[in-house]
Amino acid sequence: MAAIDPALKARIQDTITSDRVVLFMKGSRNFPQCGFSATVAQILNGLVPQYKTVNVLTDPDIREGIKAFSEWPTIPQLYIDGKFVGGCDIVRELFQSGELQGLLGVSGAANAPAAAAPSGEPPKVTVTPAAKQAIIAAKGDDPGTLRLEVSADFEHALSIDEPGSGDFQVDAGGITVLVDAQSAARANGIRVDYDASGAGFKIDNPNEGPKVRQLSPEGLKSMLDAKTPFEFFDVRTPAEQRLATLGARLLDEEAVAYIDTLDKNVPLVFHCHHGGRSQAAAERFLRQGFREVYNLAGGIDAWSTSIDPQIPRY
Repeated sequence: MAAIDPALKARIQDTITSDRVVLFMKGSRNFPQCGFSATVAQILNGLVPQYKTVNVLTDPDIREGIKAFSEWPTIPQLYIDGKFVGGCDIVRELFQSGELQGLLGVSGAANAPAAAAPSGEPPKVTVTPAAKQAIIAAKGDDPGTLRLEVSADFEHALSIDEPGSGDFQVDAGGITVLVDAQSAARANGIRVDYDASGAGFKIDNPNEGPKVRQLSPEGLKSMLDAKTPFEFFDVRTPAEQRLATLGARLLDEEAVAYIDTLDKNVPLVFHCHHGGRSQAAAERFLRQGFREVYNLAGGIDAWSTSIDPQIPRY
């Protein structure tokens, strides 16, 4: 284990033993701030009614300390009964195999395909002849089957994998596609195509809905100058906001509750340091039904470099 301050180590140990299930994540259960954290939270939400979350974004010491403590380099990290389970990929694999349900002492019913698609039917997936040919060529003689994954943020991934007990095996026009229970409802109706001119695989998903609008610093300045009405939120930590601010409201739990009271037609603008965390926040509220949601492309750092150099960079 890497060197870790004894006091911090004791803090982490106390946190791990404070609840049977503890998830170190970016954000909170109600407001995950990265796709990997959102995936693990979603899995746990379907299995247990209560678990403890630790937002590493609000505590840099814990964020780095838990990596040394667990000897695991990434976040999220899941602990059950005081024992380290793993990160996002491991938790997802354990869920699909049913082992996670065993560790939690719950029924594996939540992992059954029938609970993941309407009436227990597998999702309908279309693979065009061009895509099929490209997949066969890429696969070559390698064993395994095409897997399609769709995250809660509608990020799509294609890979070659072995079937799991919780997978649908979908006949997509002469080629089998594996779709896990978590992805199934979001994958229904997907069309996978291939552009040989260089664009590669193209996935059209009718379930995806509207996209977050990318707002340039110049576009935000125009909105501010024109006094266009919108709600403005800062998806960073309080410490970061003290270093530099655009005057946006910190997106804490109170702000999240406030947003929940707003009319879905109210424009929402989110920013963070470079645009990643605010993109995740914007996507979350887009899924809640808000119709006009913006992410400041490049974050406050882009604002500093292209609009106002008086705003400190860090």
